[in-house]
Amino acid sequence: MITPMERFFLAVALLCMSQLTSAQTIESKYQGEFPTATSKKGLQVEMADDALALGVKHATMNIDLARLAVPAGQPAGGDTLSFESDGHTYAVRKGYLEALESTIRTLSDEGVLVYAILLVYESGDPAVNQLMLHPKYDSAAPNHLGAPNIETDEGRRYLEALIGFLAERWSNPSGEHGRVVGYIVGNEVNSHWYWNNIGGASFDELADVYWQTLKLVHHAVRRQASWPRVYVSLEHHWSIRYPAADADQAFASRKLLDDFARRGQESPDDNFDWHVAFHPYPENLFEPRFWNDQTALPTIDSPRITFKNLEQLTSYLAQPELRYQGQPRHVILSEQGFHTPDGPDGEAIQAAAYCAAYRKIAELDGIDAFILHRHVDHPHEGGLRLGLRTREPDGSRRAKKIYECFRTADTPEWREAFEFALPIVGRESW
Repeated sequence: MITPMERFFLAVALLCMSQLTSAQTIESKYQGEFPTATSKKGLQVEMADDALALGVKHATMNIDLARLAVPAGQPAGGDTLSFESDGHTYAVRKGYLEALESTIRTLSDEGVLVYAILLVYESGDPAVNQLMLHPKYDSAAPNHLGAPNIETDEGRRYLEALIGFLAERWSNPSGEHGRVVGYIVGNEVNSHWYWNNIGGASFDELADVYWQTLKLVHHAVRRQASWPRVYVSLEHHWSIRYPAADADQAFASRKLLDDFARRGQESPDDNFDWHVAFHPYPENLFEPRFWNDQTALPTIDSPRITFKNLEQLTSYLAQPELRYQGQPRHVILSEQGFHTPDGPDGEAIQAAAYCAAYRKIAELDGIDAFILHRHVDHPHEGGLRLGLRTREPDGSRRAKKIYECFRTADTPEWREAFEFALPIVGRESW
């Protein structure tokens, strides 16, 4: 006879088993293991040949899904490519797809691990916007970036078909179209008004919209291949929201992680292997000397998590309730960089910040990749100069001091190249 206590523990065990196996019920077309890289060095690549010369091991690429989209009823032509999904025919823009795949293939053929950042920019085509943008997207969004449309049947079906189509091409063993190992869903979604717009939203509304999107992308990818990882994109406001945002425009990133962990614990259908793409920028993006950050504290309740206290993130994710099948979720640093201050020492300060950050990440367990932003200074990034290279008025792109530090970061030459940075960061040795 089973006692009430035994019955209770049996029920708990059955629940845990159902949660642990829920994500495994998706049968993948292609089987394999997530590839490994020889270092954590990565870059948001703009020039593939230069990136390979720098020895990158990881790379991210922005994928504007709106530029791929072909709404139903639009005439097929030479710039469209049709594909089938669940008995329906869809199409994508061939030119944009081939341009993406040219870079992806160039990098992945050389062993670089490529991660796709899935974005939806507001388009000049109203039909594309209706299909791809969340219905509550506000055209006042400062960066013209919205959440994908999972609310209408047409939008959800197209998004699911599109992600499956891309995952099949980019996981195919032939490698004909290049290989993608990770899919980052949106950008800095905790500050949704700016980077994943669904209009003004409560926390519960944002969390539910993003969760459903994350789950759709994960399942669409997993039906094609067993190894690519799907990532939540979060920025450095950890226990506070972005101070300039209204209460319905941004939230603390930790709050989203807690909400997602709760969902997985409460429902087997919501228990799957999502991972974290974090952006530990310095607290002031114009001040690269992150070791002076005042709001990056050595506690789990720190207002921000930057390079100064990044170990707080990996410690937090190591908690049992945040794990998946007993293992901590994987973390990549998918976008962060260091501004070049004005003055004769500006390039040295930027480079020293990279040196200090890379040495910390190289020795910090739980971080798979440190993907620097940017490759080249951008003229429309609010005055930030984050690149390895400048962007000169004549169109040339001069390598800064950080360039050589980046190149040598994971080679035996790093000690000599990094030596100059020690007095800048206030250290006697690494």
